[in-house]
Amino acid sequence: MSLTVLEAGERLADAYARHGVVQVRGLLSPEEIAEVRDVFTEQVERDNSLGWDDHVPDHDVLARYPRFVHPHRHLDTAAGRLARRWMLDPRVIGRVAELIGSTLAAQSMFYFKPPTARGQALHQDNLFLRAHPETCVAAWIAVDDCDGANGGLRVVPGSHRYELVCLSEANEEESFASGGLELPEGMTAVQTELRAGDALFFHGSTVHGSGPNRTTDRFRRSLIFHYVPRSSTAIAALYNPLLTPAGEEVTVTEADGGGACGEGWTHADAA
Repeated sequence: MSLTVLEAGERLADAYARHGVVQVRGLLSPEEIAEVRDVFTEQVERDNSLGWDDHVPDHDVLARYPRFVHPHRHLDTAAGRLARRWMLDPRVIGRVAELIGSTLAAQSMFYFKPPTARGQALHQDNLFLRAHPETCVAAWIAVDDCDGANGGLRVVPGSHRYELVCLSEANEEESFASGGLELPEGMTAVQTELRAGDALFFHGSTVHGSGPNRTTDRFRRSLIFHYVPRSSTAIAALYNPLLTPAGEEVTVTEADGGGACGEGWTHADAA
């Protein structure tokens, strides 16, 4: 099974429905990507207090370059203003609307992943967002060229058809996150290769993750957004308030436990 790349004239929704993940080439221009790269890198190197505490040791390179979670809420910074602008840009949120209809923006993130940084074990996003009754959609935008060597994303096409799977212990020499999932027999993770400005759109149950950055001189920066249907009735507390495409704040009920976990995976379905 291979990753679907959206070609000219192909409907995004059709490719997404089949595979749960689709790659769009050149969503942002080289000039736009350069601005994102420069603004976020300047922010983290000057002041990394926007970073999320993943409890990495001080000697870990990710202590210097922590991932940013919800930078769009920090409008006192250039990085925050840029995150909010792209989060609501029609080229991004409009593509998501093609997949799920009227949508709300739930989260912004920025990963720096410098050389030698660990990756993130395989997981499903809606295990964390707990969007209900449907699921979330990720827009994962490459800010650098990404491949297996510098820890580009690995995805499992077709895994969006299954329920959420509870995490077990991950290999912490490979993953900064302590939890990950094991794929059932018959399912395969595909290594993606993206150029800066390309984007992946994928379903909240699509299994994905990444290996370490094994290069000595290449970052693997990425700008990531999560969205949920406008009809969502619950989400984990971290993601309130949500934003409409016009930037208005919307609050929904705090999710209580989310959806099923560990159901729906069988060898017959995976084959």
